[in-house]
Amino acid sequence: MSVVDWLIVIIPICFIFYLGVWSRKYVNSVADFLSAGRVAGRYMLTSSEIANALAIIGIISYVEIHYKTGFALVFWNYATLPLTIVISLYGFCVYRFRETRAMSLGQFLEMRYNRPFRIFASFLRSISEMMANMIMPAIAARFFIYFLDLPHRFSVLGLEISTFTLIIVLCLTVAVFLICCGGTLSLMITDAFQGMLLFPLMIVFVIFILTNFSWSNEIIPVMADRVPGESFLNSFDISNFRDFNIVMMIFVVVNSVIHRASWIGAGYSTAARTPHEQKMAGILSTWRGALNGLFYTLVAIAIIVSCNHIDFAATGKEIRDDLSNHIAEELISDGQRDDFKQRISALPRHDHVIGKDQPLSQENNLDTPLLNTAHEALKEYNGEALGNAKFQEFRTLYHQLMIACGMRVILPPILTGLFCLLLIMAMISTDDTRIFSASLTFTQDVILPFWKKTPTAGQHIWMLRITSIGVGVFFLTGSFFMAQLDYIQLFVTIMTMMWLGGCAPVMLFGLYSRFGNASGAFASVVSGMLLSLGGIFLQRNWAASVYPFLDRHGMVEPVSSFLHKVSKPLNPYVVWEMDPVKFPVNSYEWGIITMFFTLVMFCLFTVLTQRKPFNLDRMLHRGIYSEDGKKVEKLEWTFKNILSKLLGITPEYTRGDKVIAWAMVIYALVYEFIFCFILVLVWNIFFQWDENDWGVFFFIRSLIIPCVIALITTVWFGIGGFKDFVQLLKDLKVKKINNLDNGQVDGEVALADKEKFEKLENQIAEK
Repeated sequence: MSVVDWLIVIIPICFIFYLGVWSRKYVNSVADFLSAGRVAGRYMLTSSEIANALAIIGIISYVEIHYKTGFALVFWNYATLPLTIVISLYGFCVYRFRETRAMSLGQFLEMRYNRPFRIFASFLRSISEMMANMIMPAIAARFFIYFLDLPHRFSVLGLEISTFTLIIVLCLTVAVFLICCGGTLSLMITDAFQGMLLFPLMIVFVIFILTNFSWSNEIIPVMADRVPGESFLNSFDISNFRDFNIVMMIFVVVNSVIHRASWIGAGYSTAARTPHEQKMAGILSTWRGALNGLFYTLVAIAIIVSCNHIDFAATGKEIRDDLSNHIAEELISDGQRDDFKQRISALPRHDHVIGKDQPLSQENNLDTPLLNTAHEALKEYNGEALGNAKFQEFRTLYHQLMIACGMRVILPPILTGLFCLLLIMAMISTDDTRIFSASLTFTQDVILPFWKKTPTAGQHIWMLRITSIGVGVFFLTGSFFMAQLDYIQLFVTIMTMMWLGGCAPVMLFGLYSRFGNASGAFASVVSGMLLSLGGIFLQRNWAASVYPFLDRHGMVEPVSSFLHKVSKPLNPYVVWEMDPVKFPVNSYEWGIITMFFTLVMFCLFTVLTQRKPFNLDRMLHRGIYSEDGKKVEKLEWTFKNILSKLLGITPEYTRGDKVIAWAMVIYALVYEFIFCFILVLVWNIFFQWDENDWGVFFFIRSLIIPCVIALITTVWFGIGGFKDFVQLLKDLKVKKINNLDNGQVDGEVALADKEKFEKLENQIAEK
């Protein structure tokens, strides 16, 4: 990068540091550090959360998937829109969790179940979260090494230093520094600033890609050049996709519902002024997410076209060679590296002509010659078993880091600096939030319950800071030892299933039902943990030890026959076949099995042990436990009230809130679901669209409309975010401080509410 590119990167990053340090003066209590004083507005929350959602790991994962599957699967996402609307409008889970006033997920678990379960479940969640997220610094470090074309090692005063290590240390130092400044308050302020800056930047890249790649002459032909059953455009022609198919869609949909509350904790989830503000922030996030999707889509298209169109054959050759050479620096020893690079360099650039040559497929595409050459070389260098394991890692890095080498080749100066800035901000906003989430859970729900005395605010905040530093060190260590051998989404899925596998019944029954107790909760979470650990072991050790073990003992054929028979009824969407390189059952399928089993365990153990229903009103501060002591009013059965109830509209809604809710319903239900899904679905049942028709559909639906929405919401949310920021600072100055509001629980009641609730219950008992 040029000097101008580096200035583009450095100046905004310095300002982010300044904001983090400046925000410290507004932290006066534990509630400020944990939940930004619970005075944040909807636009502040939305800007912060959207910046948080834009991550290096997210964009790499998106490109990794869509480079293999195109965009045909996207159409089936529209089927879930009614469910998405209901979840957003009702504030499903997040509204109720905010009503509990819990400062962490563990505080809720103790109020709903008991203290031993709080400690166990929170420890498990922290470990699961850290193991899933610890690959983020490593992925970010590799991305910047490949994107900036940095050497993997360099010398200073005769001392050899790993560039990978240096970047990871810098990434984690920045994240932990911002956390230690002011916790959630600092992260919210810095993330909101980044969110307001990120979206104009993304619009710049959207314009660049749309003006440098022809939709009709380059993009559509590349997308259409696929064998039957693996279309990148035709949503009715995707039966042969393996890892990313209808099963994945079902898993994602079910997951989005039953795990709505599973990652709730302190931070943004508890920072809103009221439960209603928290709910509205979730609704607004749906609008602002349009630009994220548009940006991800166009970056993926740029990479796909650059690597697969004959007009960009030289570019594709440069990307593949650079990518392979960088990977060789990591995986192959010095004595064999030059030979490997020569073999890759000797491969000619592709001469594939769309419409003349055979269409491409997952098994036979323009990457196949390179991957086959790499596989043979690695087996030659390391032997069969170790060579397969090395190739699994090579293939993973190859698909993940294609975006880094690809964007370096595609982008001109200035835009290179802007793209680097965008990804650095995405890295900062993601790393600090993930580290703080894990450290909050560990501090609040594993360490704090063992304290007999209530710590002072200063002691509590320093405990959180020290734990955050410890989590950062854990991430640093894990970045070196946690090899990620599967697609990012599949890897994160199997790692998080240690917690997610068994927590869904715990959270849903806990928030919405009096049914459920500690025995059922323990049974669900422990069984989910054991099944997930089994999946992790098989996935990570399959090529190196599990498959060779089965082969040595003559068990390959019997196991293969068993897997084939079990999966046959679900073919072609579920195909379990023996493979010496990869575990036959993918992470989504393993996750579905785990979630079903844990639901059964929760219900069974609860039925056997529960003696009386739980006092749900007390936990939710409803009825006599509410601020005004009023009971919930019954709904009058008028058409207006019923319609409002169906839309999740409550008396808290202002006229502007109702406009936002109705606009979302009309856009998502009428436009996206009825017009873009139902009518297209019915039409294609009788009159099949060809690839060009699908190309026009995706151009309008995935590019033009999101562009319009992105331009509107960037201005709308920018103004709203600035107003909320000013109001946040005013509210923090006048907010009352309650030192008992620190996340501790006594007798299933938050310490901050204990005295008040005891008086209420005594008054009722006397009457």
